[in-house]
Amino acid sequence: MTRPIACALALAIATGLSGAAAPAAHAADKKPAMSTAATQSNPLFADSPLPLKYPQFDKIKDSDFAPAFDRGMADQLKEVEAIANNPEPPTFENTIVAMEKSGQIFNRSLAVFFNLTGADTNDTREKLQSDYAAKFSAHGDAIALNPKLFARIKSLHERRNDLGLDAEGVRLVERYYTDFVRSGANLSETQKARVKTINAELATLGTKFSQNVLAEVNASAVVVDTKAELAGLSDEQISAAAEAAKARKLEGKYVIALLNTTGQPALAQLENRALRERLYKASIVRGSRGNEFDNTSIISQVLKLRAERAKIMGYPNHAAYVLEDETARNPEAVNAMLGKLAPAAVANAKREAVDMQAVIDAEQKAKGQPSFKLEPWDWAFYAEKVRQARYNFDESQLKPYFEMKNVLENGVFFAANKLYGLTFKQRTDLPVYHPDVLVYDVFDADGKQLSIFLADMYARSSKRGGAWMNEYVSQSKLTGNLPVVANHLNIPKPPAGQPTLMTWDEVTTTFHEFGHALHGMFSNVTYPRFSGTNVPRDFVEYPSQVNEMWADWPEVLANYAKHYQTGAPMPKELLDKVLAASKFNQGFATTEYLGAAMLDQSFHQLPADKIPAAKDVIPFEVAALKANGTDFYAVPPRYRTAYFSHIMGGYSAGYYAYIWSEVLDAESVEWFKENGGLSRKNGDWFRAKLLSRGGSEDAITTFKQFRGRDPQIEPLLKRRGLTTP
Repeated sequence: MTRPIACALALAIATGLSGAAAPAAHAADKKPAMSTAATQSNPLFADSPLPLKYPQFDKIKDSDFAPAFDRGMADQLKEVEAIANNPEPPTFENTIVAMEKSGQIFNRSLAVFFNLTGADTNDTREKLQSDYAAKFSAHGDAIALNPKLFARIKSLHERRNDLGLDAEGVRLVERYYTDFVRSGANLSETQKARVKTINAELATLGTKFSQNVLAEVNASAVVVDTKAELAGLSDEQISAAAEAAKARKLEGKYVIALLNTTGQPALAQLENRALRERLYKASIVRGSRGNEFDNTSIISQVLKLRAERAKIMGYPNHAAYVLEDETARNPEAVNAMLGKLAPAAVANAKREAVDMQAVIDAEQKAKGQPSFKLEPWDWAFYAEKVRQARYNFDESQLKPYFEMKNVLENGVFFAANKLYGLTFKQRTDLPVYHPDVLVYDVFDADGKQLSIFLADMYARSSKRGGAWMNEYVSQSKLTGNLPVVANHLNIPKPPAGQPTLMTWDEVTTTFHEFGHALHGMFSNVTYPRFSGTNVPRDFVEYPSQVNEMWADWPEVLANYAKHYQTGAPMPKELLDKVLAASKFNQGFATTEYLGAAMLDQSFHQLPADKIPAAKDVIPFEVAALKANGTDFYAVPPRYRTAYFSHIMGGYSAGYYAYIWSEVLDAESVEWFKENGGLSRKNGDWFRAKLLSRGGSEDAITTFKQFRGRDPQIEPLLKRRGLTTP
């Protein structure tokens, strides 16, 4: 997953329309002027003096954010009013470029604040997020629904091909016009007023949803009384569970923390079936059990408001509105692709279940006990047994070869050096917001600094679930900025003194997120609106998925897959087993993903008068899974609706994007293999034709410039083992 859009207007539009907290207006002009001392002491009021404008984490206090938001919004509104009321005829420079330069304090404050609320939140930051959500939304609306400003943009749009602009300039005019129209600039005043109200309500509801999800992930951690119940976990995992219990003042007990997915990692290892069931059930009821974190009412309200706004905008539903601006273009295209994949995926999952049921039956017979039916909490445990039997290895054999920093530096960075000529140097002189964060200077092949990169790898209670990339500073020739980018993962931190040993999934996730980082680092555009990952949502995952291919590329793997104690390389036979098992359990993986992606579409393709009430959200989910053909009882969706953070945020009607992007990814992997794989020539071509372009060109056009043809689905079907029974 990638970062929020950086540009203030784009963030206002994108997050305001998705229902998450977004930039918006306020009443700063009603507050007393700040003293000169207060102004000088707030580090968010000016560009950071640190290299590449790296944030001054050691100087930024939580108390700095509200004044920075207030001043930033007030300043930007003044700038926008000056642009809108300029007596001179509209030109590209005095309107579009002026907009791109506006809101510097606001943009800077938002970038730091929203990145911190994701990576290291606290009560103060959560309250600020709640207090300002509606204000941010109103601020975005005050800009996007300014009739004088839109008139100037519309005038330029009508003459865009006669302004003497280069291709990026023409596209910027087109993008501004489209953004404003999609925000409601062509609506009547009555309709605009209603859209403003909806956006403010969605911003508040989205913030509350995300805070509920994080709070209940922490509150739902499973407490275990005895060490014996944890049989199957490693000594390090048991120690970490004991430390987690101690942190909660539960001395002598053990705590298994939850991730914000339906499946939980410990389910693959725990031998105690009753504990597996308890852990699974604790996971799936989150957000829908009638407590203070219940999200069903929020979901119903958000869906109704989104559907109403889509209708006002002239669309039959929210999905139609969202998808028009993606590469998919319409719900029919998304439904067709997901519908093509679902039957094959579920059929594969059912075959996998038969294999696991056979293992259960054999084990129970050997014990002289009656067998039992495979349940969702059994899947990961028995899948691992089948994997061991079929390929004669388990995940625990891999982990000693995947020490975290070695994976990062001698795996991820090594591949980037071979492909693109990049070099990395860790630095410890820059401040960080948490002691676990690593910071690196990134140098291009010519030795010039390209970027600063932050790696925030560990899970903690103040950090949202999942993995993502964000930017603190976005590249732009207009501003002269070079990128400051960060990757975030949620790897459990081992007890002090113990090595951080990663699973294969965590390794590939590290390569994936660095693919997003490369997309930000290699950005070579003029205007902030197009910087880095500011591309359609169903395209943004594509470059990061391509970067996963280097995790098991022989030359790369040989450089990092070394035993953390002895330095011995991973045995070739073990790697061969890993590669042979690459399609194993893909029925499950594809089915759980499609279940969530099709749920997203099912909810967002509803018209306003068909949205379920709070009490009907979960029954609708059950019915939708059945209607979509993804209701295989043993494989629940990767996210159930009440904790499906993606679709309450920037991926509303867009969770399909991962597999849509994977079509492009699978095609690109084939191209790399056809052209010799890991080489500077190939990397430089990918960088020049695609990674450097950001949103400055049509997304599919950049793909075709790189690949030389339209995308085809067959490589994806082959990769996921969906082409043969």
